[in-house]
Amino acid sequence: MTTCGHLDRIQDVTADSTEGCTDCLAIGSRWVHLRMCLSCGHVACCDSSPNRHATAHSGASGHPLVRSIEPGESWRWCYVDQALV
Repeated sequence: MTTCGHLDRIQDVTADSTEGCTDCLAIGSRWVHLRMCLSCGHVACCDSSPNRHATAHSGASGHPLVRSIEPGESWRWCYVDQALV
């Protein structure tokens, strides 16, 4: 794992969806895996999903870090540093 200068952006957040990717649900699309933004709690789909909403959210919001919310996974990813943290 890599350290990055964005860990101070992690907030105590609650997932904004327990049903799936917030953006995919809004447009009736499907997703593969889910990620949660560690700055605001937005739940979005991974880059293996057709719409890549987690990456889009990071780019639009400037929020750098997500974590997997898949069962049995606990990793975090920094979009800015392109690294596991």
